[in-house]
Amino acid sequence: MNYTHQNAVDVIYIDPPYNTGAKDWKYNNHFVDDNDTYRHSKWLSMMSNRLKITKSLLSPNGVLICTIDKYEQARLNILLEEIFVGYEIVCVTIIHNSAGTQGNNFSYTNEYAFFVFPKNGVYIDKTKRDEDLVSSFRDWGPSGLRSQAKTCFYPIIVRNMKIEGFGDVCDENFHPKKSNIKQPDGSVQIYPIDQNGVEKKWVFSRESVKKIKGQLFCKKSKGDISIFRKKSEASHKTVWNNKYHYANVYGSKLLNNILENDFPFPKSLFAVMDCINAVIHNKNDAVILDYFAGSGTSGHAVLELNKMDGGNRQFILATNNENNIATSVCYPRLKKVINGYKNKKRKSIEGLNGNLKYFKTAFIPAKSTDRNKEKLTKQSVEMLCLKENTFDLVLDSKEFKIFKSDDHYTAILFNENEIESFKDQIKDYDLPISAYVFSLGDDDFAEEFYDVKDKVKVCPIPATILRVYNRIFR
Repeated sequence: MNYTHQNAVDVIYIDPPYNTGAKDWKYNNHFVDDNDTYRHSKWLSMMSNRLKITKSLLSPNGVLICTIDKYEQARLNILLEEIFVGYEIVCVTIIHNSAGTQGNNFSYTNEYAFFVFPKNGVYIDKTKRDEDLVSSFRDWGPSGLRSQAKTCFYPIIVRNMKIEGFGDVCDENFHPKKSNIKQPDGSVQIYPIDQNGVEKKWVFSRESVKKIKGQLFCKKSKGDISIFRKKSEASHKTVWNNKYHYANVYGSKLLNNILENDFPFPKSLFAVMDCINAVIHNKNDAVILDYFAGSGTSGHAVLELNKMDGGNRQFILATNNENNIATSVCYPRLKKVINGYKNKKRKSIEGLNGNLKYFKTAFIPAKSTDRNKEKLTKQSVEMLCLKENTFDLVLDSKEFKIFKSDDHYTAILFNENEIESFKDQIKDYDLPISAYVFSLGDDDFAEEFYDVKDKVKVCPIPATILRVYNRIFR
């Protein structure tokens, strides 16, 4: 994925092994249990390797979400600080078991979700309030005087009890005698002056008030117009306590209603939805990656979000197939929720719609021989389709394959001697073409494609792929 999706993933949501001390996690093909002296070191080593590679997948505004429980929460925090320098790291507590798991001294009811995002920006979306918050737009606080923020003293222009606009910041020598001043054109200029004639200030400066104009409204009291603000949204809190986040009902029971399985401790579908939804900023074409896919809850969550708002978000899930988790749980679950299924009560559940591709990876010999380069090229067809997001096969021959999406074609040429035949094939194509041409070297094929350079973008393979692999595993 560092070749196909470098700096292209909007959200990475992962739920790694919690390292509880039970025999439920392997390191180097050996189970790690509570008696292992290097238990925490092994877990950190496993996570460090993956998180370092993860960082280069995130888009410039991308967000990493990593869930964890008490066993490794403190260590994960330190590891994230070490790898994601210059990022803000926030740990959210999620109540996922209202009854609690009994310990020797405490009953544990929660787990954690780390949100990692660039500093000095807005990356977490707002959430709906249970009730609208209404407050005066005039600053009532002790620091609410005009002198405290001169850019917050300006007229709000009202006509027929509706806010029409905002005037310029007032000159320091201008002192209106009252809060409401009628204008010759019938409008009223409202100033932040209290009933005692004290010059106060608005909560927002003149420069930023336009952003919240839709939240402002007028009220009339004792003949004067006052400005109020109604907030329907709020920032997410750092403790989430929602019954839909309970894992036993909306994780285990929900999954068992979709298919027979013995998968332990699946996440609440709605907890994962809320995590992802908090960071996509209404981005309907976001790419979401989960490389600890487990039972596929994150993919299910993305499908639900797409269904809710008509989005076209793409999820990419990766997992090993230990205990047949991919073939018997993850893939069947996603297939069922896309196409529809019958639950345990034989009730038909409507499908969420969507497309699903299942890829299996295999090892290619690492030695950089000509034969291995040719083998890598032949095995990379699906990877190139994933990179280009083109999956509809248009032409399938021994020498080249062509795939199509709504906005472009992808071609893979296995023999550079067939370039002329390929150009003849595409002469009537009316969309741009990304062409990947096999070369034992690093040729750019600029001369061979000069006559179609406006139509075809050429990339030699496998040299570009190998460069990424060498960088990661140097």
